[in-house]
Amino acid sequence: MNNTGDQYKATVNGQFTFDNVTPELDIAPMSDGRYHVLRDNISYHVEILYTDYNSKSFTIKVNGSVYEVQLEDLYDQLVNRLGLSVLAQHKVREVRAPMPGLVLDISVEAGQQVLKGEPLLILEAMKMENVLKSPGDGIVKAIHVKKGDAVEKSLLLIELD
Repeated sequence: MNNTGDQYKATVNGQFTFDNVTPELDIAPMSDGRYHVLRDNISYHVEILYTDYNSKSFTIKVNGSVYEVQLEDLYDQLVNRLGLSVLAQHKVREVRAPMPGLVLDISVEAGQQVLKGEPLLILEAMKMENVLKSPGDGIVKAIHVKKGDAVEKSLLLIELD
């Protein structure tokens, strides 16, 4: 997700924070967003239930328990330490495909008012459904894809005003 040392701060279920999280895991993909993970010789069965790459938030199931995970890379952590997080919330006017995939559904239409976090469309990638949400409050200016379209990474999907 980043190129700044791949070191993250993870907040789980809004309560527990882990610093210096690094992706040093032995991961074996199984199917449909399911993985077998080994860490420190302990085995875990992991299923990815929801991903939002823009906000770096994920819902995962580990050995049957569901967790909400919010990641912060080194840049996010620096912005928060400097007290600039409010300033960093610039108005995002474009929603782009975070990965190649297939548009399964579009939840909005041009001219519609949307709130931050409101679902815009569902993108299927690697057999997982990813709900792309509005990065901020605004009005849908244009939709550049339709249901069933195959899209490439970074393709402009929706414009907001």
